[in-house]
Amino acid sequence: MPDYNHAYIGSLVKKAQAGNSDAFAELYGLTYNHIYNYAAHYLKDTYLAQDAVQETYIHALRNIRKINDPSLFIAWINQIAFHTCFDICKKQNANYGLIDPEMLELTEDTNIEHNPEDIYEKNSETESLQKAIDALPFHEQQVIVLRYYNDLKLEDIASVLSISRSTVKRYLASAKEKLERSMKGGDK
Repeated sequence: MPDYNHAYIGSLVKKAQAGNSDAFAELYGLTYNHIYNYAAHYLKDTYLAQDAVQETYIHALRNIRKINDPSLFIAWINQIAFHTCFDICKKQNANYGLIDPEMLELTEDTNIEHNPEDIYEKNSETESLQKAIDALPFHEQQVIVLRYYNDLKLEDIASVLSISRSTVKRYLASAKEKLERSMKGGDK
Protein backbone atom coordinates (compact mmCIF):
# COMPACT_ATOMS: atom_id res chain seq x y z
CA MET A 1 0.00 0.00 0.00
CA PRO A 2 1.33 3.44 -0.80
CA ASP A 3 2.38 5.77 1.95
CA TYR A 4 -0.70 7.98 2.14
CA ASN A 5 -0.64 11.66 2.96
CA HIS A 6 -3.27 11.55 5.69
CA ALA A 7 -3.54 15.34 5.95
CA TYR A 8 -4.33 15.58 2.23
CA ILE A 9 -6.79 12.69 2.47
CA GLY A 10 -8.40 14.42 5.45
CA SER A 11 -8.89 17.58 3.36
CA LEU A 12 -10.50 15.48 0.59
CA VAL A 13 -12.82 13.85 3.12
CA LYS A 14 -13.92 17.27 4.41
CA LYS A 15 -14.70 18.32 0.83
CA ALA A 16 -16.58 15.06 0.19
CA GLN A 17 -18.54 15.57 3.42
CA ALA A 18 -19.56 18.98 2.06
CA GLY A 19 -20.92 17.28 -1.08
CA ASN A 20 -17.95 17.61 -3.45
CA SER A 21 -18.20 14.52 -5.67
CA ASP A 22 -14.81 15.23 -7.27
CA ALA A 23 -13.17 14.92 -3.85
CA PHE A 24 -14.82 11.53 -3.29
CA ALA A 25 -13.73 10.45 -6.78
CA GLU A 26 -10.16 11.35 -5.86
CA LEU A 27 -10.42 9.39 -2.59
CA TYR A 28 -11.66 6.46 -4.67
CA GLY A 29 -8.74 6.81 -7.07
CA LEU A 30 -6.20 6.96 -4.26
CA THR A 31 -7.52 3.90 -2.41
CA TYR A 32 -9.11 1.67 -5.08
CA ASN A 33 -6.06 -0.53 -5.79
CA HIS A 34 -5.47 -1.25 -2.11
CA ILE A 35 -9.12 -2.08 -1.44
CA TYR A 36 -9.37 -4.27 -4.54
CA ASN A 37 -6.16 -6.18 -3.68
CA TYR A 38 -7.39 -6.70 -0.14
CA ALA A 39 -10.76 -8.00 -1.37
CA ALA A 40 -9.12 -10.25 -3.98
CA HIS A 41 -6.80 -11.77 -1.35
CA TYR A 42 -9.63 -12.22 1.11
CA LEU A 43 -12.26 -13.60 -1.26
CA LYS A 44 -9.93 -15.41 -3.71
CA ASP A 45 -12.32 -14.53 -6.54
CA THR A 46 -11.94 -11.52 -8.83
CA TYR A 47 -15.67 -11.16 -9.48
CA LEU A 48 -16.52 -11.27 -5.79
CA ALA A 49 -13.67 -8.83 -5.13
CA GLN A 50 -15.18 -6.39 -7.64
CA ASP A 51 -18.56 -6.75 -5.91
CA ALA A 52 -16.91 -6.15 -2.53
CA VAL A 53 -15.15 -3.01 -3.78
CA GLN A 54 -18.39 -1.68 -5.18
CA GLU A 55 -20.26 -2.35 -1.91
CA THR A 56 -17.40 -0.83 0.10
CA TYR A 57 -17.44 2.44 -1.80
CA ILE A 58 -21.23 2.66 -1.87
CA HIS A 59 -21.23 2.27 1.91
CA ALA A 60 -18.41 4.82 2.21
CA LEU A 61 -20.22 7.36 0.04
CA ARG A 62 -23.45 6.98 1.98
CA ASN A 63 -21.71 7.34 5.33
CA ILE A 64 -18.86 9.77 4.61
CA ARG A 65 -20.42 12.39 6.89
CA LYS A 66 -20.11 10.02 9.86
CA ILE A 67 -16.29 10.22 9.93
CA ASN A 68 -15.35 12.33 12.94
CA ASP A 69 -11.62 12.46 12.15
CA PRO A 70 -11.18 12.79 8.36
CA SER A 71 -7.48 11.87 8.58
CA LEU A 72 -8.58 8.33 9.58
CA PHE A 73 -10.34 7.70 6.25
CA ILE A 74 -7.90 4.91 5.28
CA ALA A 75 -8.54 2.95 8.48
CA TRP A 76 -12.28 3.56 8.09
CA ILE A 77 -12.43 2.33 4.47
CA ASN A 78 -10.28 -0.71 5.38
CA GLN A 79 -12.75 -1.59 8.11
CA ILE A 80 -15.67 -1.29 5.70
CA ALA A 81 -13.85 -3.52 3.19
CA PHE A 82 -13.16 -6.15 5.84
CA HIS A 83 -16.79 -6.30 6.96
CA THR A 84 -18.02 -6.34 3.36
CA CYS A 85 -15.71 -9.25 2.47
CA PHE A 86 -16.66 -11.09 5.64
CA ASP A 87 -20.35 -10.69 4.83
CA ILE A 88 -19.81 -11.93 1.28
CA CYS A 89 -18.03 -15.01 2.65
CA LYS A 90 -20.93 -15.66 5.02
CA LYS A 91 -23.39 -15.44 2.13
CA GLN A 92 -21.25 -17.75 0.00
CA ASN A 93 -20.81 -20.30 2.80
CA ALA A 94 -23.90 -20.40 4.98
CA ASN A 95 -22.18 -22.44 7.70
CA TYR A 96 -18.90 -20.61 7.16
CA GLY A 97 -17.28 -23.88 6.08
CA LEU A 98 -14.13 -21.85 6.39
CA ILE A 99 -12.82 -22.64 9.84
CA ASP A 100 -9.34 -24.05 9.60
CA PRO A 101 -8.73 -27.43 11.27
CA GLU A 102 -5.95 -25.88 13.35
CA MET A 103 -8.44 -23.40 14.81
CA LEU A 104 -10.86 -26.20 15.62
CA GLU A 105 -8.20 -27.84 17.78
CA LEU A 106 -9.38 -25.37 20.41
CA THR A 107 -12.70 -27.23 20.50
CA GLU A 108 -11.90 -30.64 19.11
CA ASP A 109 -12.50 -33.87 20.94
CA THR A 110 -10.54 -36.63 19.23
CA ASN A 111 -13.03 -39.34 20.26
CA ILE A 112 -16.06 -37.90 18.47
CA GLU A 113 -18.15 -40.50 16.75
CA HIS A 114 -20.26 -39.63 13.75
CA ASN A 115 -23.71 -39.59 15.24
CA PRO A 116 -26.28 -36.76 15.22
CA GLU A 117 -25.65 -35.77 18.83
CA ASP A 118 -21.90 -35.43 18.23
CA ILE A 119 -22.47 -33.51 15.01
CA TYR A 120 -24.83 -31.13 16.83
CA GLU A 121 -22.24 -30.63 19.57
CA LYS A 122 -19.49 -30.00 16.99
CA ASN A 123 -21.68 -27.44 15.19
CA SER A 124 -22.37 -25.76 18.51
CA GLU A 125 -18.62 -25.55 19.20
CA THR A 126 -18.01 -24.11 15.74
CA GLU A 127 -20.72 -21.51 16.37
CA SER A 128 -19.12 -20.65 19.72
CA LEU A 129 -15.76 -20.27 18.01
CA GLN A 130 -17.30 -17.94 15.42
CA LYS A 131 -18.86 -15.82 18.19
CA ALA A 132 -15.51 -15.68 19.97
CA ILE A 133 -13.83 -14.51 16.75
CA ASP A 134 -16.52 -11.87 16.27
CA ALA A 135 -15.77 -10.57 19.78
CA LEU A 136 -12.07 -10.01 19.04
CA PRO A 137 -10.71 -6.51 18.40
CA PHE A 138 -10.96 -5.55 14.73
CA HIS A 139 -7.28 -6.02 13.81
CA GLU A 140 -7.16 -9.43 15.47
CA GLN A 141 -10.34 -10.48 13.63
CA GLN A 142 -8.78 -9.45 10.33
CA VAL A 143 -5.60 -11.41 10.96
CA ILE A 144 -7.47 -14.53 12.14
CA VAL A 145 -9.80 -14.45 9.13
CA LEU A 146 -7.01 -13.91 6.63
CA ARG A 147 -4.78 -16.56 8.18
CA TYR A 148 -7.21 -19.34 9.01
CA TYR A 149 -10.21 -18.69 6.78
CA ASN A 150 -8.26 -17.58 3.73
CA ASP A 151 -5.06 -19.54 4.36
CA LEU A 152 -2.76 -16.58 3.70
CA LYS A 153 0.88 -16.65 4.77
CA LEU A 154 2.08 -14.16 7.37
CA GLU A 155 3.95 -12.17 4.71
CA ASP A 156 0.82 -11.94 2.57
CA ILE A 157 -1.27 -10.79 5.52
CA ALA A 158 1.32 -8.15 6.34
CA SER A 159 1.24 -6.95 2.74
CA VAL A 160 -2.55 -6.92 2.47
CA LEU A 161 -2.98 -5.02 5.76
CA SER A 162 0.12 -2.84 5.30
CA ILE A 163 1.56 -3.84 8.66
CA SER A 164 4.78 -5.59 9.60
CA ARG A 165 5.11 -9.36 9.82
CA SER A 166 5.89 -9.04 13.53
CA THR A 167 2.64 -7.11 14.05
CA VAL A 168 0.77 -9.90 12.29
CA LYS A 169 2.41 -12.45 14.60
CA ARG A 170 1.56 -10.32 17.65
CA TYR A 171 -2.10 -10.01 16.60
CA LEU A 172 -2.28 -13.76 15.93
CA ALA A 173 -0.78 -14.66 19.28
CA SER A 174 -3.07 -12.30 21.15
CA ALA A 175 -6.15 -13.51 19.25
CA LYS A 176 -5.32 -17.19 19.79
CA GLU A 177 -4.85 -16.58 23.50
CA LYS A 178 -8.21 -14.81 23.75
CA LEU A 179 -9.93 -17.50 21.68
CA GLU A 180 -8.49 -20.27 23.81
CA ARG A 181 -9.66 -18.56 27.01
CA SER A 182 -13.07 -17.94 25.50
CA MET A 183 -13.47 -21.52 24.28
CA LYS A 184 -12.45 -22.91 27.68
CA GLY A 185 -14.98 -20.65 29.39
CA GLY A 186 -12.48 -18.18 30.84
CA ASP A 187 -12.51 -14.41 30.69
CA LYS A 188 -12.41 -12.77 27.29
